[in-house]
Amino acid sequence: MPEQTATGMKQFTITRVFDAPRDLVWQAWTTEADAAAWWHPRGIEIKPGSVAVDVRVGGRYAYTMVNPADGEEYPTAGVYREVTPPERLVFTWASPGDPDEEAPVITVELRELPEDRTEMRFHLVGWAGEPGDGDVYDGWDSAFDVLAEQLAGGSA
Repeated sequence: MPEQTATGMKQFTITRVFDAPRDLVWQAWTTEADAAAWWHPRGIEIKPGSVAVDVRVGGRYAYTMVNPADGEEYPTAGVYREVTPPERLVFTWASPGDPDEEAPVITVELRELPEDRTEMRFHLVGWAGEPGDGDVYDGWDSAFDVLAEQLAGGSA
């Protein structure tokens, strides 16, 4: 749900439980081939060859989503601020060329659960979102559905 901090910063959190071990979920976030399989909501695709990740503090990532219906492209890029394998990633999330210090920040925390399951807490600061917004919240929520399918198929 959308939240406002004492400073008025917009933010939201999505928590998911995946039927996959934490190392596999971490790999889905940090490996180019795996990320290319799910870093998009349903109905949108990743432009072939556009995913690049350098998962280290100060490293950059980039990818471009494409709407196959009209060819519109959505390039995205950011910088990793924290990398603690296999439990925590913190990175900026913006359009290429946007100032990193002004970009929204995403924190992904992965917690091991019994029976090789993983709880993922995705927290985005700097953008309002809520279920049914047809925008950023719903886009990420849909991407996590795609991730769950990839993990279940063992191909993520």
